[in-house]
Amino acid sequence: MKTIKYILGIFAVAATLTACVGDLNVTPIDPNKATPDNALNTEAGFSAFLSGIYTGYATSGYYGPDGDPSIKGLDGGMSQYIRGMMHICELPTDVYVCGWNDEGVPDVCQMLWDQSTGLIYSIYSRMFFQISQCNEFIRQAKATDLSFANKDEYVAEARALRALCYYHALDNFGNVPFADETSHITEIPTQKKRADLYAWLETELKDILDNSALAGPRQAEYGRIDKGAVKFILAKLYLNAEVYTGTPQWKACADVLADLMDDGYSLHTTPNGEKFSAYQELFLADNHKCTDEILFAIEQDGNDTQSYGVTNYLVFAFTGGSMSSAELGISSGWEGCRMTEQFYNKFEVRKDARAIFYTKGQSVQVNTLGTFTDGIAFQKYKNINSDGTSGKSDGFVDTDFPMMRYADVLLMAAECSLHPESGISHSAGLGYLNEVRARAGVRTLRNFTADNLLDERARELYLELWRRQDLVRFGKFTTSDYLWDWKGGVRNGQAVEDYKNLYPIPTSDKMVNEGLEQNPGYEKS
Repeated sequence: MKTIKYILGIFAVAATLTACVGDLNVTPIDPNKATPDNALNTEAGFSAFLSGIYTGYATSGYYGPDGDPSIKGLDGGMSQYIRGMMHICELPTDVYVCGWNDEGVPDVCQMLWDQSTGLIYSIYSRMFFQISQCNEFIRQAKATDLSFANKDEYVAEARALRALCYYHALDNFGNVPFADETSHITEIPTQKKRADLYAWLETELKDILDNSALAGPRQAEYGRIDKGAVKFILAKLYLNAEVYTGTPQWKACADVLADLMDDGYSLHTTPNGEKFSAYQELFLADNHKCTDEILFAIEQDGNDTQSYGVTNYLVFAFTGGSMSSAELGISSGWEGCRMTEQFYNKFEVRKDARAIFYTKGQSVQVNTLGTFTDGIAFQKYKNINSDGTSGKSDGFVDTDFPMMRYADVLLMAAECSLHPESGISHSAGLGYLNEVRARAGVRTLRNFTADNLLDERARELYLELWRRQDLVRFGKFTTSDYLWDWKGGVRNGQAVEDYKNLYPIPTSDKMVNEGLEQNPGYEKS
């Protein structure tokens, strides 16, 4: 991992920071001289800007974890991209609860949010900050006469990273403001309807795959996006097409997945060390070794890329009670997050390699949100290497966040097989499902249903940002069909309004962009 000095911002504000994105290693730029006129006139300047975009997924600001966040008015730790996504994609589901009273946490945890909830505004702002950075990079690169070897590849990377953010916006907020590199930076963005953003994303992703210089699958340096990751995003788009547009796209999803399956990825089934299972190694401090399965990861480094979000949050905030911080490679726990009883009961705990839990002194029932010992604890993410040694620092973790994994590809294909129009036979889908289960050490299934598939996704992919989306797709996020601890603000759970399948457009954004229409249901709240 390399130290990177880079320029960031629509206004090319210079800053120094550390990150891990391979050859995007550049000469420091004098912060007193960095302007749009003189910073982006060399290959090093563009390389620095692009590495800053990557770092926007890994940290919350540009001066280390204790410095100012890149978006004024937001808490640096709470507003970090991956932590913010965890707040809206996993916290309001059956996976985990959090006992903190920080602004917005109880509301999101119990599905009691509205358009003024700060926790939602934080990630909304972070998404569009990242999009604005990508737009500015592409705009500057297309406007300059400067020519260098990697220019087209850099532009393709910025497009792919922008598509990732727009996908997250589409999935969580639906009808959002839209701007690209052709938009003037002083213009107020216009709003795209969800179906229109879907259509734009589909076209953009296909064009990146067919006509761009982006590295092919498994050809980019670790931590940099490639066409394998773009295919993964496109498969997710099609997987949820019926939610986004009203029209299912199972055949299109199956076709993209078949293409991905030919790209050389595989499940990580052979451990690199002797201390942990192959599954556990995907979430350890040296999980960068698991490139057989991880398509794209957000890198962390205990010395060089420090954040109070990403996997630092997933290790520290999930540690407490009688858990040994040293055994997790950290200095202390933040005593916040535990699983619901309903999630715990999905596992054959003594057989399933994915049941990486801590039970001593922890009750299965979550009777009180603020009591850490109410609820079984997670130990999925650790700041420990596959050989059993600790990460570089006990204050910040080395563990990268695996945003896209091949196991998910197999489970998406299994889901497609439940729909005959996909062209994937049910027996083939069963084989994909059992391939994932075999790695976990649980019994082979002879048949499976939609509910079986949904539960398997929960066991395999928890705390990886997919649970809310899965529950929405299967009609169980807001309804009484499936209840869990504290859903709807009551101990045993209750249904909530169906409009909460989408998050609101934050009031703060509507105040500055009067052309934005609020998502249905939130106008009255």
